Amino acid sequence: MEIIDAHMKSEGISRRDAIKLFGTGGAAMLLASGATTQASASSSAAKAKIVIIGGGLAGMSTAARLTNSLDNPDITVIEPGDIATSYQPGQTLVGAGIWDVSEVVYKTDDFVPDGVTIIKEKAVEFDPKNNMVKTSGGKTVKYDYMVIAAGLKLDYARIEGLGIEGTITSTGDHSPVSKVIGKNGIASIYFQKGSADTWTQMQKFIAEAKSGKKVKGIFTHPNTPIKCGGAPKKIMYLTDARLREAGARENAELTFYPNGSKMFGVKEYHDAIVNQFEARDMKWNYRHNLVAVDPVKKIATFNRHWKEKGEWDPDLEEYSIVPRSEKVEKEFDFIHITPPMIAPEEIADSPVGSGKGWVPVHKETLQHVKYPNVFALGDIAAVPMGKTGGSARKQYKVVVDNIISMMEGKEPTAKYGGYTVCPLITSIGTVMLAEFDWSKKPTPSFPLDPTQERYIWWLLKVYALKPMTQYGMLSGRA
Repeated sequence: MEIIDAHMKSEGISRRDAIKLFGTGGAAMLLASGATTQASASSSAAKAKIVIIGGGLAGMSTAARLTNSLDNPDITVIEPGDIATSYQPGQTLVGAGIWDVSEVVYKTDDFVPDGVTIIKEKAVEFDPKNNMVKTSGGKTVKYDYMVIAAGLKLDYARIEGLGIEGTITSTGDHSPVSKVIGKNGIASIYFQKGSADTWTQMQKFIAEAKSGKKVKGIFTHPNTPIKCGGAPKKIMYLTDARLREAGARENAELTFYPNGSKMFGVKEYHDAIVNQFEARDMKWNYRHNLVAVDPVKKIATFNRHWKEKGEWDPDLEEYSIVPRSEKVEKEFDFIHITPPMIAPEEIADSPVGSGKGWVPVHKETLQHVKYPNVFALGDIAAVPMGKTGGSARKQYKVVVDNIISMMEGKEPTAKYGGYTVCPLITSIGTVMLAEFDWSKKPTPSFPLDPTQERYIWWLLKVYALKPMTQYGMLSGRA
């Protein structure tokens, strides 16, 4: 933290200015001042029964801020998971052997705000017309306002050949998936056990390369929205770094296979990543969606897709565009799978869901498009922005402010500006802090070139963001 502070000063940024730039709550952890902060929202005497679906980072932070902001809070959180608040961003570091998995596991009970009721069951039926939710244990819970923060599900079953059925969450029981993910060079950081097994498989891959064998590493990005869009590249950068550390990089071919046609949705960050890939001799092939894996033969099958110019249409005076695709097979010694991701089935198929599963909300107020007393945030919300903790950090304050406004008989005027942040790990010791909003342009919090890899952002990622989440967001203050 002293190094971060010193670097800020060398860039002409005082500690006072850094605190302002980083925002309430995070600055104390970031700059190691040891100071505590108070909730910024004014206390309200308004009363209403609020139900929050999901007790992960987004849901529990919302509960905490509501508790801080209301004189007489009546809040119920419906969450079945004992470790729902676990620090998922740290799973990338676990996958590269930098952290142990125990360092990212938090108990949900440790972060339930005083006075909040928690029901350790799953919400399985939604009746928004009558303001009711039913739980897996048969309880009927009524509400005046409902906040949906149920996260998303990992759908490894969509990939043929793995023999996986059903979906899982990042935390909880992963035994069905762990029978195949974490063996035979197959890895995935997207669930807790998988992140630990990724490091085991990566070490075997590095050992093969160090022995002189020519090896191939594959990294995928699916055709669905995913949490932390930068993570598939982060684990690839870290694999590259570990290979170089072992003196075995020249024996490994590393290739990224994203379904899309860009490295990043913001041009400046896309260009920076391409330059980084080229400098590290990391390869990529766009428009490849992983559809099957043969764990025994170690073959990954992709749907390669593109568009071609078709026949001329004399009425429209333009050529038709014809979609094309083909199956291509790629051998691997190590593969990191980013699974397809979906909204929880019980929400997707309910009145509060949508055709695509995600909860439809107005992107700025985060209010449901059909039910004014329902809000959604985090991974489950159908917002055209990254599904990251950085997004949730801005969103939960908007949700709280708008609910309290409505409780007081006012219009919901607080707006989410689309801010999100991706601390893109580019090696062991450097991070590119990619910040942006609806403008799809870099929006750095500090007057530093955001396309540059920096050691101070590595310190931020490894040492500051976890306590900022634990003691900032989950207390409703950051």
